[in-house]
Amino acid sequence: MAVKSRVLIVGGTGYVGKRMVKASLAQGHTTYVLRRREIGLDIDKLQMLLSFKAQGAHLIEGSFSDHQSLVDAVKQVDVVICTMSGVHFRSHNLMLQLQLVQAIKEAGNVKRFLPSEFGIDPARMADALEPGRVTFDEKMIVRKAIEDAGIPFTYISANCFAGYFAGSLSQMGTLIPSTDKVCLYGDGNVKAVYMDEDDIATYAIKTIDDPRTLNKTVYLRPPENILSQRELVGLWEKLIRKELEKSSISAEEFLAIMKGLNFAEQVGIGHFYHIFFDGCLTNFEIGEGGEEASKLYPEVQYTRMHEYLKRYL
Repeated sequence: MAVKSRVLIVGGTGYVGKRMVKASLAQGHTTYVLRRREIGLDIDKLQMLLSFKAQGAHLIEGSFSDHQSLVDAVKQVDVVICTMSGVHFRSHNLMLQLQLVQAIKEAGNVKRFLPSEFGIDPARMADALEPGRVTFDEKMIVRKAIEDAGIPFTYISANCFAGYFAGSLSQMGTLIPSTDKVCLYGDGNVKAVYMDEDDIATYAIKTIDDPRTLNKTVYLRPPENILSQRELVGLWEKLIRKELEKSSISAEEFLAIMKGLNFAEQVGIGHFYHIFFDGCLTNFEIGEGGEEASKLYPEVQYTRMHEYLKRYL
């Protein structure tokens, strides 16, 4: 049996990070979680870190204000996974990721790095609308730094987190499915990809020792989770045994909503536009340099969205 890689997770207390820690432990990896000195009096994060320790993870102290501590942490592992929140990726988190890339380069021992992406593939979003394109542009800055440093990588394109996009029936401003009405984007027939967040972590961890995913982008596109918004709504209607009142909004009307919104809200509008009007998650074939996770790992019993939606009943 091949020796499992030692894994360091940076951002382990976050939305994706806590799932990555769980998946790494479940798949038998010696798992380390960076305990940042900046945690201060955040008792929730501290308790989560201690729970990881009780489950068998190792806590490594480190700080982005102490570069050598990052290098020392990286030297103890084979794989580094960064899961710092993409929601606040801009500026400050960009700088932190670039610091982490530099630490990995200096350590010189890492066999695989998974940067903080886990959403839309930024390499396909060069023509994204302003201001939302900043998210993709900054992720590409990190990618360039990784590749210029010669660091072995895997990029994970996980598409739509079900907690945000499926539970809400892809409505903005809510996380809970309506039992009365829903607004469709255009005709509601553009295909998106919805992923259970635990499955995202499971697939990501499977890639780290797989030579087929070295220096490639892995797309999470399990076939039964490629759904249009209308199909997603239909799954919910079957569960609640009720047809929702449906309205629709055109692309022009949707983009007009941007006026008067703050920066973060405008970014969100832009991303929704590309997913549900442009079909940016499914309007291309995965070619050279890419792999599809469910084909690589057919043994993973991924969560279908009709099962995911049952939790809201």
